[in-house]
Amino acid sequence: MSMDINTKYLKKNAFRVTKERYKTAVRIRVPGGHLDAKYLDVIRQIAELHGNGTVHLTTRQGFEIPGIPIDKVPEINAMLQPVIEGLNISQVSPGGGYPAAGTRNVSACIGSRVCPFGNYDTSALAERIEQVIFPNDYHVKIALTGCPNDCIKSRMHDFGIIGMNEPQYDAYRCVGCQACVTNCKKRSAGALKIENFKVERAADKCIGCGECVLKCPTGAWTRSGVKLYQLVIMGRTGKKNPRLAQPFIRWVDEASITGILKNTYAYIEQYIDREAPGGKEHVGYIVDRTGYQVFREWVLKDVALNPEAEVAEYINW
Repeated sequence: MSMDINTKYLKKNAFRVTKERYKTAVRIRVPGGHLDAKYLDVIRQIAELHGNGTVHLTTRQGFEIPGIPIDKVPEINAMLQPVIEGLNISQVSPGGGYPAAGTRNVSACIGSRVCPFGNYDTSALAERIEQVIFPNDYHVKIALTGCPNDCIKSRMHDFGIIGMNEPQYDAYRCVGCQACVTNCKKRSAGALKIENFKVERAADKCIGCGECVLKCPTGAWTRSGVKLYQLVIMGRTGKKNPRLAQPFIRWVDEASITGILKNTYAYIEQYIDREAPGGKEHVGYIVDRTGYQVFREWVLKDVALNPEAEVAEYINW
């Protein structure tokens, strides 16, 4: 048996080149890691009818179904179309699967829908970001976490979006029990202290985690209705220079973040190494080559930052 296999097409269409001859594996991304349970039936059907009966849960909150004959790719794409539409996944053309060569699935912790620590709905924001950045071939990884606990490990990604909330203090409700002060010192940033039987917050130390809100027995601390975030950048794993992402902007709003993400792709287009293996270069290595200041100038172009936003003047990884 012989077969001409267009491996570039396979990869761009979210199928993997595998160790099994003439077999592939389909990858299904789930924006924000959240989906209706009914779509699991489609995944099961594909695995049992065309795969080897197993499903792998990927580290980026997707599904990978191995053991699929390569000549079944068009049929698999047709079966996946209801899932693609149901998850509102961006496509070049309906019925043809979806591109997945470079930019990875936007992953997220469970967020405020379930977790008491979550400062925002991570899955909902991930779905909105999906519409901004896909389809795209460039190698970029984005992760969202509801609070500085960072359960999704956002600091190991190119862009980590960490939920922040500026706590609101009502001194008249405060009884001076110091539960918030103790909790902030032991579990967070030590941004609170007691002065004249009332609590003072050091704004420069506060990381917006909400621990004070959760521990206050009288409701003196409450969450602000304004959704703000910390954007950390250029963390990575891999063979060369693995590192944690560093703070880029604190107290930044969603509109600014989406503008920055859109501009990042223009920056990559300008500076990417066209000779890189596979025609792709990880955005972090581009930033290493051009320098932080060039990256910052490009991604902040025409972005109207909210007044609270604090941009790092320099970053050293």
